[in-house]
Amino acid sequence: MDMGDHLLPGNPPIALTLRRSPRARRISLRVSGLDGGVTLTVPRGVEDAEALHFARDKAAWLRRQLAARPDVVTVEAGVEIPLGGQKTRIACVPGRGVRHDGRALLVPGPEETLPARLRAWLRETARDRLAAASDRYSTQLGRRYSRLSLRDPRSRWGSCSDAGGLMYSWRLVMAPPDVLDYVAAHEVAHLAEMNHSPAFWANVERLKPGFEEPRQWLRRHGAGLHRYRFGK
Repeated sequence: MDMGDHLLPGNPPIALTLRRSPRARRISLRVSGLDGGVTLTVPRGVEDAEALHFARDKAAWLRRQLAARPDVVTVEAGVEIPLGGQKTRIACVPGRGVRHDGRALLVPGPEETLPARLRAWLRETARDRLAAASDRYSTQLGRRYSRLSLRDPRSRWGSCSDAGGLMYSWRLVMAPPDVLDYVAAHEVAHLAEMNHSPAFWANVERLKPGFEEPRQWLRRHGAGLHRYRFGK
């Protein structure tokens, strides 16, 4: 249960979200790799004052973690973003549809609409690529999924519902193709095993041999895909 925000004094001050958890056994701090939010988790029975004292003792560590986060990139003409793992320059050009000419992403229309237009194109491209990968792996597994949706979640790259619905982050289109394929294989494997048992991982390996390398890429670099801001 979230208990609200607190401010840790210092230069700069640090905003904390205090979260009380009946399952927590000790006070803990977590810096989100996606948005830099700091969560202070507090076990039942521990006073807020004690938890905030713990956070003050960890202030130097918190500032080091926050300073190491990649800077936010506002998407606009002239900026480079990753597409399929390759840095690609954005250009505002005449015309009608967004297109990729192999070197740059060419976005038509006024510059103020560029972020929204490019985001829509990236979502559509992600849908095409993830649908193709999901179809391929579900055929290989012999299990059908019921639907496919795209979102921009902050804490996961994909999910599989009990009803067989697949959900993916559209930002996977910015990752190397091998990484996008791994996430699709991972979620499709859940159609057979709704867990992370040895049987599940055996299915992932069968669908995507050598999956550990793209899995590690996602762990090391995935948070960086959230640094790109496509307007409000």
